[in-house]
Parts: sequence; structure tokens; C-alpha cells
Amino acid sequence: MPRTLRAIAACALLSSLAACVVTPQPAPAPRPSPQQIADQRLHQVDGRIDNLGRRIDKRVNQGDYPPPQGAALHHRLDVIRQEAHDMAAQHGGGLTADEQRVLNQELDNAARAIGE
Repeated sequence: MPRTLRAIAACALLSSLAACVVTPQPAPAPRPSPQQIADQRLHQVDGRIDNLGRRIDKRVNQGDYPPPQGAALHHRLDVIRQEAHDMAAQHGGGLTADEQRVLNQELDNAARAIGE
């Protein structure tokens, strides 16, 4: 009898321990640092400027704009790019959200000037 009682007690103990075992959850993905986010903002602005530059080239090649007008539009983008990099230099290489918003407004105006 004592053997059976010990066996039952051991089974109860093991089953209660097994209930305590929890499967590990995957670790949450690490959040990017504020500097990485600022760098991403600058890269987004640069990418948008590059895309607008390609649109200008396409419009000039199609004959929609004379080359001098295309050059003027490229100069406008170069000025915006220089502003972006000047702003980024003040913050260790990235842009704040407000700076990105201002630059995007300027790029919106440039995009309207370029046309579809």
C-alpha cells in the first residue's frame, strides 16, 4: 500500500510540474533606434528626389520639356536635396519628422511643377 501511495503522489507531483512548463514565446523584434529612424527619413527623401529626377529625364526625353526647363527642374531638386543634407548634418545624419514633413511639402510642389 505505501508503494502505491508513493506512486500516486509521485504522479500527482509530476503532473503538477508538467502543468507549470510554459512554452517560450519568441522575443519581440527589436525596435529601431531613433537615429536609425532619422536615417530612414533621410533615405526616403533622397529616394523621392531620385524618382522625381527620373520623371524629369523621361519628360525631357519625350519632348514634353525643352532641356533648359528640365535643367531648371533638376536644379530645384538639387537645392531640396542640399537642404535635406544640411538639416541632417545638424542631427548626426538624419531628419526629424518635422523636417521630413517640410521637405515633403517642397517635393510635392516640385512634383506638381514636373507633372504626371
